[in-house]
Amino acid sequence: MLSTRTSQLALQQLTDSALPTGAFAHSLGFESYIERGLVCDETTFSAWLHAFIAQQLTYSDGVAIRFLYEGVEVGLLDGVLSGQLLAREVREASLKMGGRLLEIGSEVFPSGELEGYRELVRGGGASGHQPLAFGVIARSLEVPFEEAVSAYLFATVTSLTQNAVRAIPLGQNAGQRVLRDAHDAVATAINVVAQLCWDDFGAVSPGLEISQMRHERQRARMFMS
Repeated sequence: MLSTRTSQLALQQLTDSALPTGAFAHSLGFESYIERGLVCDETTFSAWLHAFIAQQLTYSDGVAIRFLYEGVEVGLLDGVLSGQLLAREVREASLKMGGRLLEIGSEVFPSGELEGYRELVRGGGASGHQPLAFGVIARSLEVPFEEAVSAYLFATVTSLTQNAVRAIPLGQNAGQRVLRDAHDAVATAINVVAQLCWDDFGAVSPGLEISQMRHERQRARMFMS
């Protein structure tokens, strides 16, 4: 059994922005809002980020991690995620970052559970989504669920904010204000995730999904999604 200190250090490494998963290459839809002039400064990006936290990070990624911790079979969760991530680029982003996380995790935090998921992916029985890869690693490290989902959500928020600092652009201090302002939204998301049922899985705003779909036909792009 890992000590609390050791598992916390491992969690910090997993969620560090320096972890080479390729998160810097994805906007997960906010670049479409920039192109349309709807996200253009600190205030409008913060509003988009809060909506993203309350929707996709809550009803997709967050609840997937919760169900994994509760013992739902990872292959089933993987298939549901593939089906409910309607925007192709966002689905591919989840697989790209998930694949890198599985690869890194197998070298740095190996476990039987993680190897089992990798084997399922290699055999075509699963695709390898980012939140599930993270959840498998965190659970194998004995990180409590609430700490794991909190770290995952805030790491995603941090990556998106760093990308917005470059894309809008925002100043570095503005980015830090956005992150501080997101604390309550992430805390609320964690509470909501704990109360959701299976039928809630994937219930994301159509407006967000449509914007994500528009991105692949955008004339000029900085990000892959």
